[in-house]
Parts: sequence; C-alpha cells; structure tokens
Amino acid sequence: MSDLNARQRAAIQHVDSPLLVLAGAGSGKTRVITEKIAYLVRERQISAEHIAAVTFTNKAAREMKQRIGRLLRGPAAQGLRVSTFHTLGLNILRSEYKKLGYRRGFTIFDSQDSATLVRELVRKELGGKSDQEDALRWQISRWKNAFLTPEQALAQATDAQQTHAAVLFERYNHYLKTYNAADFDDLIVQPALLFERDADCLGGWRERIRYLLIDEYQDTNACQYRLVQLLVGERRGLTVVGDDDQSIYAWRGAQPENLARLAQDFAGLKVIKLEQNYRSLGRILRSANHLIAHNPHQFEKRLWSELGMGDPLRVLTCKDGDHEAERVVSQLLAQRFRQSGQYRDYAILYRGNHQARVFERVLREHSVPYHLSGGQSFFDRSEVKDVMAYLRLLVNPDDDAAFLRVANTPRRGVGPGTMEQLSDLAASRRLSLLRASQENDLAAQLNARGANSLRQFAQWMEQLSERAAHGDPMVAVNNLIDELGYDAWLKEQSADLPAAQRRMENVRELLAWLGRLARQGNADTALADLLAQMALMDMLERDDENTGNAVSLMTLHAAKGLEFEHVFLVGMEEELLPHRNSIEDGLEEERRLAYVGITRARKSLTFSFARRRKRYGEMIVCEPSRFLQELPSDDLVWEDDGSVDPEQRKERGKAHLAQLRGLLAK
Repeated sequence: MSDLNARQRAAIQHVDSPLLVLAGAGSGKTRVITEKIAYLVRERQISAEHIAAVTFTNKAAREMKQRIGRLLRGPAAQGLRVSTFHTLGLNILRSEYKKLGYRRGFTIFDSQDSATLVRELVRKELGGKSDQEDALRWQISRWKNAFLTPEQALAQATDAQQTHAAVLFERYNHYLKTYNAADFDDLIVQPALLFERDADCLGGWRERIRYLLIDEYQDTNACQYRLVQLLVGERRGLTVVGDDDQSIYAWRGAQPENLARLAQDFAGLKVIKLEQNYRSLGRILRSANHLIAHNPHQFEKRLWSELGMGDPLRVLTCKDGDHEAERVVSQLLAQRFRQSGQYRDYAILYRGNHQARVFERVLREHSVPYHLSGGQSFFDRSEVKDVMAYLRLLVNPDDDAAFLRVANTPRRGVGPGTMEQLSDLAASRRLSLLRASQENDLAAQLNARGANSLRQFAQWMEQLSERAAHGDPMVAVNNLIDELGYDAWLKEQSADLPAAQRRMENVRELLAWLGRLARQGNADTALADLLAQMALMDMLERDDENTGNAVSLMTLHAAKGLEFEHVFLVGMEEELLPHRNSIEDGLEEERRLAYVGITRARKSLTFSFARRRKRYGEMIVCEPSRFLQELPSDDLVWEDDGSVDPEQRKERGKAHLAQLRGLLAK
C-alpha cells in the first residue's frame, strides 16, 4: 500500500467499527474497496467466503472482481462474493425460496412483464382501460423501494387515486406469487421481509457474510438500506463508500440522506474523507467545487489534485441547436487533429436523450464514428423476447406473462376471444394459463379449434420441460427452436429475407450466450438459474458494451462512473439543465448532475448553450444555465457565436482536411 495516500491507507486498515468513506469523484474509491478486501483476508484472517462486496452495476462488479483477482490468487479468494445488490438478493431468494412461498424455477419479471400485468389488472380490477398504467407501475415500484407493503400504502393513501393504486399494488403482488414470479424490486424486498420475520434465517446469513463492503452508497434506497441494517446487525463489519455530491437517482428512490443516517443506526461510525483527485486537472476541480458549494451539505469536502491547473474551461455561445452541434463537432475535430488523439477520448454529454439526434447527424456528416448509449437493448428485440418467454415457460409453467406472449407465436389459431375464455377458466379454478390448457373439460369451455390448439401446445411444453429437467437443458432448448419452426416464422413476418436472417442470428446469439453460461456453471446448474442470470444481465447491463474507437454520446446519468480525456457538456440552458420539471423542487439534484458531468473530464472541458432552440415545434429564446454563473469566472473563456479568429478558423480547416484525407486513404 506504499503508493496510497494516508487517508486511503486509513480507510483500508480501519476495521474496529463501521466506516463511511466519503469518496469524491476520481479519488480512487474502487481501489480502496479492493485493497481493503485483500487486507481483511491477509492481515485480519477473515476468510474470503465470509466477505461480500456490493455495488450497483454488473460492469462495476466485474471491474472489482478483476482488481481483487490481481491482489488475491488461488484459494485465498475462494468463496468471495462480489456482486450487485440485486444479484445478492437473487442469491438469497434462490437459497430461501421455499420460506418465501415460491416454488423452484421462479421467474424474474422485467419491466415489460410488469407493465403487462398492471395493464391486465387495470382492465380486470378497475373495470376498464386507464391512461395511468405507467404511473401506476412506477408508483408500485416506488412503494417497494421505500419498503412499504400494500397494507401500509393503503393506510397512507390520502385520496381515491392513491387508494386505487394501493389496492392494485396488493393485487399485483398476489398475481406475482400466483405466477411464481418476482419483479426486479422484489429481489431486495423479499429478502428484507424474510430477514425481518425469520431470525434463524437471518442468523444464518449473518454467519455467511461477516464483513460487508458497499460501493455508491448514496444510491441506496430505503429498502436496500434496511437489507444492509439486517445483514450487519450489531457487528462492526461494515464499510460503505459514497459521495452525496454524486447522488442523481432520486427519481428511482435513491436517498443520499442514507449516508447521514449511518451515524444514527451504526454505533461508533468513523468517517474518512477522500478528497485527492487522481483524474482531473485543477481548473476542472475548482469549477466543480464552486458549483457544488451552492448545495447544502451534511459532509463538507473539497476535491484537489497534484496534476496541474490545465487550460481554462470554454463556453461556446451558439445561435441555435444546429449551430451548437456544428460548433461542438468542429471543435472536437480540431482538438483531435492538434493533439493527435483518439475518438474514444471524447464524450458529448447532455441532459436528455432527445438532444442526441442533431449531434448524430453532424457526426455522420463528418464521418466521425460514435457510440450512442441508451439504444435498443439486445433483450428488447422481439425475437429475443419471444425465445426468452418460451424458455421461462419451460422452467415455470405458472408464468402467465410468458404464456400470453408465446401462446400464438407462431400462430396456432388462438385468438383474443379464446385467450379471454381461457383466462376466465384459469381464474375460476385458480390455475395458471398453461395448466388450465390441460384441463379435461377444456373443449366444453372454449371453441373446439382453440381448445385443441391450446392442449397440443401445453402437452408439447410439458414434454420439453421434462427433457430440460432430466437431460441436457441446452439440447432441450435447441430442440424447442427447431420444433417451433421459428426460422420459418421469422421469414413470414419480416419485411425481407435479410431482415429475417438478422433476427434469426439474434436468436442464435442468445442460445450461444445461454450455452456459455451453462458451461461456466456446474453440472447441476438448472435452466431456471441460467435464465435468472440472463434476466439480471438485461436489467443491469443494457448500456454495457465495448464502444471501440468512437466518440461517446450519452446522458449525464449514463456518464456517472466514467471518465474521458475531453468532455463537451452541451445544452447548458435554463429548462434543459436544470430541467424545467426540476427547477421548483429538484434543483439540488440537477446541480449534482452538472457536477457529475464536470468531474468526468480529465484534461479539457467545454460547455455550450444555444440562444434559441426548437421545442415542441416552436423556436424559443433560451437563457444560459444558472449553473454557468456559479462557476469561477476566472477559469472560464466565453466564445461568442461569431468570435472565431483567423488562426482558429485556419486550424479547424486543417482538421477537416485531415479528416477527408483519412477517409480517402481508407
């Protein structure tokens, strides 16, 4: 640890009481966590199998595992848990599913599955259609993140709308259990509920996890906080790392005040601040400090660096949105030409996804490669969702959401009327849709053609399920695709043959991925466990892909945790950043969002704003963001929309010419 600073070493070596590490941006927090794990194993003789490290994304967990792998090798690292919060919850759920009332092979509902269930409940329970389906689904998620039960939500309801939502929440949970399913939020809620009521079970898990380390603690919600409380108990084995200045997820339940609550709930809590930044030059950090100082703080800290001051930050004043994109790309090309840099060194960050379109167009016009974060997930493709639904039904015959997706895909003559009749039959007999399809008197309840199709489908799925359970699951999966005739179905449904082939290639990629997961497991790894792993990959890893040598285009939310040599923070206007919906009651979080954007930059930072911008089809006059006025004026250089001197124009001309020559050479 000789190359660590004094505070980093102190954080690593402190184990006598719970510890909060307030880690500023770029202060080496991941290294502190990984070095501390090695210290616990080597110096404090805590077995790795009794240590758990938790973070929020698969990418962060992978990076942590790789770093620990370089510090602890062989048996010393055996049994160490490094995962996301939700993966830890899934592992608890897998181990204790019977105590929670689940059956083996339970399904994890993704957001579309949850939306489908809410839509069906609105139709059945509230007597008709509703344009509030999305709002109801988000409200249920917020209640779960706040660790509220349906009964508590109902007790707190203050009007008819909240009462309806709370009733729907209870029915939603009921049907999840009926379908032998858990949604994404349940991966935290259900373990916490179990631990609250089953002291023996909680004691067993406390024995397994004797030291807990948590990254990005400012992003925890009330339910995650409660799970940590329960797992740690009265012991001192807790280190949390966080930064209240980077809390930007209040909209999904994150509570930065959880950092302050630690002192109340964990006796003897020690606080260590990491303020030395190893990422950014001095002017960038000074601007970040000035900006965030306008927020109230429970813990005061100031980032500093030994890397030098660097150049002033630039502010580009642009005529409109089109001019902004042209100026930003032009400056990016000129800077890259001047410094002989790589495209991957550059990021264009913005508040909302809708701002990306004009930058995409200008980058394409200049043949600049770029990667757009937030595009369609692999798992969102219809053919992938079809096959995943079949596989889910294969391992969980009570998964009605999966049944509804595939019962008539490919077509089997099962129309909406037949499905409604089947749904009524299933409800009256308290059966899942697949099990109801095997009832002896099905033909008496439904039309003959539909009943016959459903019975054949159910029998086929039952046979495949037997093959998957008692033989090689991957053989059964490949048999399913072959017997389904899905290739022919795609050719029938697609616009042309190449489109069908691309879609079938996605199916093959899915199966290959599943096969790799099976090989990484052991001989007893069930298909249900493989599907649960894939479901978590989808939910936690949608933007986690290799971008190659390309300019990054992404929202400020997506940029958190990343760093780039050069950053362009665009759209610095009132009602964009800060966003118009947050000016009244969310200004502090908007300021933290700007702070996150500033601290992504290592060497250079450029802001831009437009004097006019088209919104909702109308050109409006824009006002520069108040956040620009909160930056130190001595560190800013304002460039007006017509203030390019001849030397700058000449330099940019050379950059564009070099870009053209490069294209011709290729």
